[in-house]
Amino acid sequence: MQSRRSMRVKLNYRIVVFALAIIFGIVFSVPSLTQSESGKKITLGLDLQGGLHMLLGVKTDEATKSRIKSIAASIKHFAQRNDILIDGLEFDDTGVKFEVLDSDEIVKFDEYLKSINGAKIVTNGQIISLSLTKKEILKTKKEAVSQAIETIRNRLDQFGLSEPVVAKQGEEKILVQLAGIKTQEEEQRARELISRAAKLELMAVDEDRNARVYNMSDADAAEYGDVILHDAKNPKIKYLVNEIPILDGGMLTDANMGFDKNNRPLINFKLNAEGAEIFGDFTGKNVGKRLAVVLDGKVYSAPNINERIGGGSGQISGNYTVMEAKDLAIALRSGALLAPIFLMEKRSVGPSLGADSIKASMIALIGGFVLVILFMMVYYRMAGVIANIALIANLFILLAIMSLFGATLTLPGMAGIVLTVGMAVDANVIISERIRELIYEGKSMHKAIEEGYSNAMRAILDANITTLIASIVLYAYGTGAIKGFAITMSIGIMASMLTAILGTHGIYQLLEQKISKSKNNKLWFGIKG
Repeated sequence: MQSRRSMRVKLNYRIVVFALAIIFGIVFSVPSLTQSESGKKITLGLDLQGGLHMLLGVKTDEATKSRIKSIAASIKHFAQRNDILIDGLEFDDTGVKFEVLDSDEIVKFDEYLKSINGAKIVTNGQIISLSLTKKEILKTKKEAVSQAIETIRNRLDQFGLSEPVVAKQGEEKILVQLAGIKTQEEEQRARELISRAAKLELMAVDEDRNARVYNMSDADAAEYGDVILHDAKNPKIKYLVNEIPILDGGMLTDANMGFDKNNRPLINFKLNAEGAEIFGDFTGKNVGKRLAVVLDGKVYSAPNINERIGGGSGQISGNYTVMEAKDLAIALRSGALLAPIFLMEKRSVGPSLGADSIKASMIALIGGFVLVILFMMVYYRMAGVIANIALIANLFILLAIMSLFGATLTLPGMAGIVLTVGMAVDANVIISERIRELIYEGKSMHKAIEEGYSNAMRAILDANITTLIASIVLYAYGTGAIKGFAITMSIGIMASMLTAILGTHGIYQLLEQKISKSKNNKLWFGIKG
């Protein structure tokens, strides 16, 4: 009596879990299967719904130049903050050079410069030269590529594209795949958002010489440590500004679109604590002068400083549309690119090609699925039917989990599903063969089922765990389509272990007495006797 009660508890446990798994699979896979408006759905990848494939190059040398320029700005601010007089501050592609007018201040400056990572400092009397070590230059270039990948990914996520592929290719290349880009306008907008440097700089206007800017060349401006920039709205208007910025976008913490009093779009930005302090100090010391708001080398505004500006916030106004202002805010918020990027290769995948891929994949999936079902039914009879129930449940669970996580399905992912169909039934083949062997040996039906599962367990676990490890490695080190294949395989393997080991075992226990009474092994397991 106790044995029967114990068996009934096991029976209820397995059947209930299996039934709940089937319900879960059906409920959460329906939105993807029917493509309904509500519910979470699987996203189709670039190769299935069409989109844009781009290979981008990164100009890593520019990252080194930008780093040196940033160091020059930091040196200038340190000197002003500590009332240290310096002269001849200049920089080029290789480093920064300046003179400390008071020799007693050199020690203080030396301590500050040593805090700059990767800096090589040479002091010749009161003239200090700073350059980056070869190791630091290499590190800066690598960081430029990594930062570009992260920045592009952040921009595309905020742009609204689902599951964009942004991955490193080689040393200085980036692969970008955008599914769902269907029109020329969408493609152009995405490309501009990706490639925009979004480099914000606040630069002091050289009021002493600005009136002569139209009669100056770039070389003339460079003699005074200045640079000539054009107005963003009207390229005919020029500004003469100090080449070393007061601060740059690296100190930006937030940027959002807003509207001015005339309801025209603008961008509000905020600075971090260091940036706010520098901004406040500069505006406090330069009341009556102008500060140029420069974005990607163009002056968007150059307002007069009427008073000290605290709080670390500002605005960028321009002749924007609402969409342009939103995209610019996204670019600023996600961070400026340390190095410019350029398009090396572009391919568009049309929706019709994606539809053909889906059709071919579905034919392969349905064809393989039907053949496996027929084989199991013909060879194993009712045991094959039970295995097929587990196989169908496995597919629903796989689709449901992918839908819940909003996974992206690609052609390799479809291949993974097709392969999962074959692997999912493999466990049931092993179990059925073990049960058949035990029946041949004359074991009772109860012992044949229980020992059949027990004996098959090691082989099933070994096969599935090794495949799962391979899938995890593929996901960890693969990119794009390979990850999609690995994800579908991993989910399919785990789902098959639930349905094949737990689910079918519960069904056999449920039907055990009926199988024993029938004594028809041919009907139930496809064997004589």
